[in-house]
Amino acid sequence: MESKSPVENLYGIEPALSSSSRKSNFSNHSKASGGNSIREVNFTELGLKSVRHGSHGADSGYSTSQKEINDEDARLVHINDPVKTNERFEFAGNSIRTAKYSILTFLPRNLFEQFHRVAYIYFLVIAVLNQLPQLAVFGRGASILPLAFVLLVTAVKDAYEDFRRHRSDRIENNRLASVLVDDQFQQKKWKNIQVGELIKIHANETIPCDMVLLSTSDPTGVAYVQTINLDGESNLKTRYAKQETLLKIPQKEKVTGLIKCDKPNRNIYGFQANVEIDGKQLSLGPSNIILRGCELKNTSWAVGVAVYAGRETKVMLNSSGAPSKRSRLEAHMNSEIIFLSLFLIALCTVVSVCAAVWLRRHKDELDYLPFYRKKDFSEMEDGHYEDYNYSGWGLEIFFTFLMSVIVFQIMIPISLYISMELVRVGQAYFMIRDSEMYDESSDSRFQCTALNINEDLGQIKYVFSDKTGTLTENKMEFQCASVWGVDFSDGRAISQDLEDGYFVQVDGKVLRPKMKVKTDLELLQLARNGKETKEGSHVHDFFLALAACNTIVPLIIDTPDPTVKLIDYQGESPDEQALVYAAASYGFTLIERTSGHIVIDIQGERQRFNVLGLHEFDSDRKRMSVILGFPDKSVKVFVKGADTTMFSVINRSMNINVIRTTEAHLYSYSSLGLRTLVIGMRELSTSEFEEWHSAFEAASTALMGRARMLRKIATNIENNLCLLGASGIEDKLQQGVPEAIESLRTAGIKVWVLTGDKQETAISIGYSSKLLTNKMRQIIINSNSKESCRKSLEDALIMSKKLMTVSDTTDDNGGTSRAVLTPVALIIDGTSLVYILDSELEEGLFQLASNCSVVLCCRVAPLQKAGIVALVKKRTADITLAIGDGANDVSMIQKADVGVGISGQEGRQAVMASDFAMGQFRFLVPLLLAHGHWNYQRMGCMILYNFYRNAVFVLVLFWYVLFTCFTLTTAINEWSSVLYSVIYTSVPTIVVGILDKDLSRRTLLKHPQLYGAGHRQECYNKTLFWITMLDTLWQSAVAFFIPLLAYWGSSIDVSSIGDLWTLAVVILVNLHLAMDVIRWNWIIHAAIWGSIIATCICVIVIDAIPSLVGYWAIFEIAKTRLFWLCLLAIIIAALLPRFVVKVLYQWYTPCDVQIAREAEKVQTRSESGAVEIEMNRILDDPRR
Repeated sequence: MESKSPVENLYGIEPALSSSSRKSNFSNHSKASGGNSIREVNFTELGLKSVRHGSHGADSGYSTSQKEINDEDARLVHINDPVKTNERFEFAGNSIRTAKYSILTFLPRNLFEQFHRVAYIYFLVIAVLNQLPQLAVFGRGASILPLAFVLLVTAVKDAYEDFRRHRSDRIENNRLASVLVDDQFQQKKWKNIQVGELIKIHANETIPCDMVLLSTSDPTGVAYVQTINLDGESNLKTRYAKQETLLKIPQKEKVTGLIKCDKPNRNIYGFQANVEIDGKQLSLGPSNIILRGCELKNTSWAVGVAVYAGRETKVMLNSSGAPSKRSRLEAHMNSEIIFLSLFLIALCTVVSVCAAVWLRRHKDELDYLPFYRKKDFSEMEDGHYEDYNYSGWGLEIFFTFLMSVIVFQIMIPISLYISMELVRVGQAYFMIRDSEMYDESSDSRFQCTALNINEDLGQIKYVFSDKTGTLTENKMEFQCASVWGVDFSDGRAISQDLEDGYFVQVDGKVLRPKMKVKTDLELLQLARNGKETKEGSHVHDFFLALAACNTIVPLIIDTPDPTVKLIDYQGESPDEQALVYAAASYGFTLIERTSGHIVIDIQGERQRFNVLGLHEFDSDRKRMSVILGFPDKSVKVFVKGADTTMFSVINRSMNINVIRTTEAHLYSYSSLGLRTLVIGMRELSTSEFEEWHSAFEAASTALMGRARMLRKIATNIENNLCLLGASGIEDKLQQGVPEAIESLRTAGIKVWVLTGDKQETAISIGYSSKLLTNKMRQIIINSNSKESCRKSLEDALIMSKKLMTVSDTTDDNGGTSRAVLTPVALIIDGTSLVYILDSELEEGLFQLASNCSVVLCCRVAPLQKAGIVALVKKRTADITLAIGDGANDVSMIQKADVGVGISGQEGRQAVMASDFAMGQFRFLVPLLLAHGHWNYQRMGCMILYNFYRNAVFVLVLFWYVLFTCFTLTTAINEWSSVLYSVIYTSVPTIVVGILDKDLSRRTLLKHPQLYGAGHRQECYNKTLFWITMLDTLWQSAVAFFIPLLAYWGSSIDVSSIGDLWTLAVVILVNLHLAMDVIRWNWIIHAAIWGSIIATCICVIVIDAIPSLVGYWAIFEIAKTRLFWLCLLAIIIAALLPRFVVKVLYQWYTPCDVQIAREAEKVQTRSESGAVEIEMNRILDDPRR
């Protein structure tokens, strides 16, 4: 029997598609693999198995679709039979709930969450103690008011946020979908959909649950979906229905079958299942499932069966937010709060001990002593008078201690927490509204998703940056090619605008590629000559590979001219789009793609190729391949991938000179910063194809080991290739990147670049971005074993120490001078990091990196990026920031103290996982140097001020206790005590914390060294804390003793002098704050002076209420001249030492910020820039 050709054997066979997870296709990984010129390391080698980042998890390098499925881990879904499906295990319904609370659970759960703050528990205990009769210092209502107010404000905020979630859930659950009921598709609410039901989706509708595709409007079973709601990527993805289910019409025939799939999991890129239908066992993979939240595009309709619903869908399982991060300043603040707690205990102990001594000394007088008399002479029993509530000497001391805690409770500032939250909200508002951080190209403003770490932006020491899409635009442009050993990159390119670009005609209409690409005249002529010459034949195959070996979907877009249409190439990666646009510019225009064939217009002639197989990119092979059936019945496999893996499968016996020349061209392209790919092909014989096809069919339907078998088959077919050439794609630097990096380094911030690109490309970008300079000595570590890494690190450490050593040299005049330091740049690849991370070599790497000005990590995997961040975090107290734009940066962003996402070309996964998001890398400069500096300065001053103002008030109460026989009576009205932290002094500190600026933006950006104030912790440190406490002690003594001595022999009552102390303290602390304000505006004026006026009004109102103690007191004392003299004396005596110290300090030992502030004052607009400011030298010592 005559053997048939390979293509003839294919009739009736479903086109062979994905050999692995759709996530693992070449396009999507092109960034992580650095233009596919790298050796990306398998995660299992990293020793990071326990780490889980994002939706990928620690899958040991494999997606869920690549793992085996067994009966115990399987979910059984009966197609079109929800009753039987849910019979054994009732699966989750499709109703979702993102709200945290219900009406019944709101109060207990919200209170439980709020009381996670230890300070709240402290104030709750204080309020409870004050309810006891023996300890009732304040009124019961007054004691509980501050805590109740804080809890109420937070509860209202949480309730409003949860109400919005409930409303969103209600809208989502009540959306309608077409569900098959009684052999007819009927409208059904999303929340009522069950696993096993058949659902019909129409164009532009959202998918209501995770469903396996059964059929589509496309005769080949292809459906296009947009996953922007799932992972932020706007490019279309292709999904496929099985041929066995494609022609079934649910309304006319009963569709039955059994799907055995994974149990619900978070991996949005992985799915493994088998379906038994019509007696056949078929395999299902990620390309056969569409997920909840996706939208159907460019497809009239699609029918699928629900396999995961509601909270078990992948999008809901991935809905958890980024890990909670805590401000470093707030963490440091806790040590001061502990000290204040100890100080509070000490005050209470002093009062208790003194009370004990006083009780012992006067034990014989206690029965009759005025104001203390313990005998109740109105009651007599058995000839003895009864005691009042007197519990004995020991209990009286104990009660005195507890009462002291109640009276001095505001030593721990409850208002500080609410003030910090409000200040952070205000700071975030101004960051979001900053026009300097608005990106016009993407129409995106700065985003702030983590309000609790604003001040950390002012203390960043390390910036870990991705390269592609972060430093570069990630808008790929085809620049040059090497075809069969000939380099077409010598500047003979022309813009096709001159010729109006290449176009094709289809059905009387002109189709033009949406983007034009510069073409090389010689290469263009060879492409037009066709296969007439040997060179032309190689060029033909090269561009055919670029047009065919991809997953690009061509979309036809209308233009104002009805006779002209545009072809928009949609793909999962800008790399692939650039290559297909380049092929179109040279006359190889992809105009149609289905699951079974592609149509390419080659120099005006339309040719149809059958897609017989597609092995997508994965991190092991770092290649992708497509097997095409040609019109002449021949079969060829086209492969493209990273040079590190492609040259190992090239047939070196064919033309070794071409291979060597191409390798030289690749090195040249990489040195120019271009992303490179190698292209190869070979023709398959009939026996080879049949062997591959039978093996592929067997692997695709295998129940166990499917992924491993498919990878092996792909590897077997991708060998003995004929080298066609290589491509060079440019990814241009973003605007302002070199200047931004220079500013950051001048500010004392270390910039590390962690990229998947190959080493030459990364170094080239390093030079163009000014990360690397010609003055730097480069230390390059590329090792393939642990011992080799150890030796390289030891040698590099010795060299770096020599270069970093400052030697004293003697000049010709006999004087000594310091030798100039040689900056060092460390360049290390991912292979070396495999042996270094999580081993004893980590310490050596950190020491080496600490000696270097720049660290550049090439060919690193996503988890290695997180490992580098962890390496620094474990060994320093410095604050780290990670910035990236893609899914492969998520683990790094979440590991760093501060994560910044770039709204780029690779979707929004990084943005969704980050603390802050922006459109361009250059915005990092105003974010850190301006807003970060302001946020840190304001928050540091605000915390110290809150400690000060509360301690002043407490110490005034303490001094009074010493003069009242330690009885814990207070001269200050209980309502004034409560309102002190809420009304009297709270507003100014919040307003100043939001609006005050110690320096202008212009000065901060012009002199990046000013950022060093955050590194040196100039605005908040233990020294400042202790100085503040000493100042507090002095001011409280002045505020208390001046009125005491002034009225010592008078008949003034307690309430009157208490009002004097209240007003004195409030005026004092507000003037204290006013002394620190740098930039006044009407809001700050209104806040500070308004608070003083509000205090006076409140005191007058309180004293005007007859039922309260101290009725009319303020009116009596304010009549006297002595009252006003006391206020004036207190203000002058209390603030004078502080004023003198500030003047002397700023005059003799000014810091950089103070010098810059003075420079601002003396500068005029005409002479701006003429003033030179000498800054402190930035010390580069990360180890503390």
